[in-house]
Formats: sequence, C-alpha cells, structure tokens
Amino acid sequence: MNDFMERSIFPIGEKNEAFAQYFVGRSYLSMLTTTGVSIGNVTFEPGCRNDWHIHHKGGQILLVTGGRGWYQEWERPARELHPGDVVNIPPEVKHWHGAAKDSWFSHLAVEVPAEGASNEWLETVAEEEYNRL
Repeated sequence: MNDFMERSIFPIGEKNEAFAQYFVGRSYLSMLTTTGVSIGNVTFEPGCRNDWHIHHKGGQILLVTGGRGWYQEWERPARELHPGDVVNIPPEVKHWHGAAKDSWFSHLAVEVPAEGASNEWLETVAEEEYNRL
C-alpha cells in the first residue's frame, strides 16, 4: 500500500473490478453507504480515468478528497481538481473524471437520487485528448 492510500480519510476499498471495463487504468471503490443516497469513495491510480458517461435523471456530485485529477464535460475545457473541490454534475451531461498522469486522485461520488435514475457508459476518453492535459 502506498502513502497516498494510507493517508486516505475513507476506506480505499477493493480493486474496482465491477466497473473496470469503463475505466482506463486501475481504480478502487469503497461504497460508504447505499441507504437513501449512494456515496462511494473512488480512488484512481495515476493516469486512471473513467469513460465518457451520462447520469440520467439524478445527476452526480463529486467531493474531491485527495490528489490531483480532472473533470471534463463534452465539448468544454477540462477542469483541474484538487482536495476540497466540488463538482455538481447535472443529469444528462456527458462527462468523464479521473486522475492526473502523475498523481493519485480520490473523490466521493454522490449519486443524486431520482426515480428511474441510470448511468450510461459511452466511449473511452481519447488518449491524445487526455495527454494534452
């Protein structure tokens, strides 16, 4: 276990095998609660990011807790993320998020409850686009 993982204020969890097909690189997931509002601690190894995706109906909130990462909405510039940053992702917004190339990154992913909410996974973030960050 590395220093970043040891300093985490929330459990890192296990390798995120259930969603690995939607990530480039390795991530870890610890579901902190699934009662009422689902909140997961997601940790990304350097260079790891998820694919473009859309949260239908409910949206998502990211609370950055460690490292340095990125968030980007479709056809908009990427935003660098640091501990303490909050990202409110409205429903139906195509986006991705993940670690910087040279940093571990973690955030709490809060799923905004909504009747019929779902998540649609799309294409992988283009390597050339990510490498420009």
